[in-house]
Amino acid sequence: MRARTAVFAPLALAVLALSACNKETPPPNIPFAPWDKSYASKPDLALVDHAYPIPTVELARITPEYLATLDQEQIDQIYARLSAGPIPDGAFDGKILLPRGGGGKFRLSEIVGGFTGTALHLKGLVLEDVGETLWRGKVFYRNERVLRNRIEDLSLLKKMGLVQGDPKKMDFNGKETWLLFPAKLYCGQSLLDARRESIIIDYFFTDEIPGYQENPDFLAGRRGLRVRDEIRMIRPGLYLGRAYLDKGFALNFTLYNKAMDEQGRDAFVKTGQAQEDCWSGTQPRRILASAG
Repeated sequence: MRARTAVFAPLALAVLALSACNKETPPPNIPFAPWDKSYASKPDLALVDHAYPIPTVELARITPEYLATLDQEQIDQIYARLSAGPIPDGAFDGKILLPRGGGGKFRLSEIVGGFTGTALHLKGLVLEDVGETLWRGKVFYRNERVLRNRIEDLSLLKKMGLVQGDPKKMDFNGKETWLLFPAKLYCGQSLLDARRESIIIDYFFTDEIPGYQENPDFLAGRRGLRVRDEIRMIRPGLYLGRAYLDKGFALNFTLYNKAMDEQGRDAFVKTGQAQEDCWSGTQPRRILASAG
């Protein structure tokens, strides 16, 4: 009996330890101002910012998966309580975020129905599926104030006739990949919350950026979907973004750099301080930093 106990006890401890490691991190405890379905019931963002500050320890627990469980109003309220932070530098992994209660998947042709010709190319394509197939994230060139999107598969665009020839690849972390759809980076007014600036990713004059490739880069520019993104920092290494097509809101997305997150998380939780490259507005953010 003792021999059996000697054998099974370490196994039992190993199972318990493994179970503890596999437990999911609990979601952040973030307060939200009450609202109803009608637009008139939505709270003023300045009031949300003042009355419902988000502790830094809770910001440190936000994940893209958590954000995907929220309604659009809740995502908007989180975005309004953020500031731009530093203009990023380097590569970030991207994830499209269609909020719960947002009506399901969107068809691109429905969103861009007013764009003659472009909508025909996109007929029947589901926005989330296209994003998951094509888009892997963004690469920021902070000093040049330029951004490019990391694309790993052009087959879908080629089938739609949006790619002519074989676009040039660029070096990314030692290997060649497509870095397409360049955009300009600057600080500017948020289309959701004008009280403070966001980091703007502007594709309107994409054809003026060195390395521009007419097909398929035109698709994001002023002769295509007229894309304009804006982002704010949740914590160092994690940004929440909003994508607009010709100033019409289309979707949310996240940008994540694991190394930056791991390097800056503890200091941010303790102090709540981060570099601010953009105008932070006249209403100071209430920062609830951890005393530990």
